[in-house]
Amino acid sequence: MGAELKGKYLLVTPAKNEELNLPEVSKAVIGQELKPDLWIIVDDGSTDETPRILEDLQSNCSWIQSIRLPPRPRDITFHYSYVCKQGFDYALDYCRKNNIEFEYVGLLDADTVLEKNYFGKLLAEFKKDSSLGIVSGGIYYDNDGKLSLEVTAKDLPRGTGRIWKKECFLETGGYQVEPSPDSISNIKALLRGWRLMQYTEVVQIQKRKTSAANGLWNGYLKNGWMAYYLGKNYFMALLNVFYLSVKSPYYTGIAYCWGYFGSAIRREKKIQDPEVRAYYRDQGFSGLLSRISKKFCQQLKKCTGEGAVKISKDLEKTIYLQVIS
Repeated sequence: MGAELKGKYLLVTPAKNEELNLPEVSKAVIGQELKPDLWIIVDDGSTDETPRILEDLQSNCSWIQSIRLPPRPRDITFHYSYVCKQGFDYALDYCRKNNIEFEYVGLLDADTVLEKNYFGKLLAEFKKDSSLGIVSGGIYYDNDGKLSLEVTAKDLPRGTGRIWKKECFLETGGYQVEPSPDSISNIKALLRGWRLMQYTEVVQIQKRKTSAANGLWNGYLKNGWMAYYLGKNYFMALLNVFYLSVKSPYYTGIAYCWGYFGSAIRREKKIQDPEVRAYYRDQGFSGLLSRISKKFCQQLKKCTGEGAVKISKDLEKTIYLQVIS
């Protein structure tokens, strides 16, 4: 392997009742061209064969460690981030005690299978650009042997398969025990001058649809609540409801709407972090127009004449991606 692909990284994976996915996921990590120096798998009180699988992995690979938490119901809000933080705290402490040096920190969900050189390709991007703070590959789904990309904004890394530069991870306070911790990490990185990027040509295959662990209805209900909790304003929430309601499955827009506006009606608690509140306060109509205008100007420089139709289509896509980011 070329020197440009080298880099030391640690990896954390939360897992709850993942006996069906964990064998394939672990095979992909063990088969990486650039393996992690330490992989911490957090068993969130699994009641299936997950503990046995983890025992086998640890006995075969000295760089794989696991910790087990007491059984609790699956939860994608506070508890998910708590489970991840337990893994990160353990990993950092383990590295200190065992003098393990690392440059990057990764997070991988237990339902995500990586291409063979996933980490090598992404760490190469860090080497090219010292301003990169967080990156990920694109999330794909396997539909009868054909891969389809889950399209999101390219400057927003995905939650699973993401990698932080160590300095960025520490500067932004590590992993927060909050709903949508990845969005919070993104915001704090941007406010500190770090660049974020999603490289869709680097493939990770997710076995479940995003937000679908407890069913899509419950997942998008929670997404609406999280948008309210983080302080996204009514305008952005309504645009998100519209976006979700015009694509299949259409009911996700209703679930998101009820999650957000139901929380607003009940005047539920919001995040107290001043940086996050200020960031989303500035994401209103004027902020959206500014971002769309910037994208439009970039596209206008690339296209002339017959490119007008392409601009129109790209602008429509830009609006959608800015709304859901």
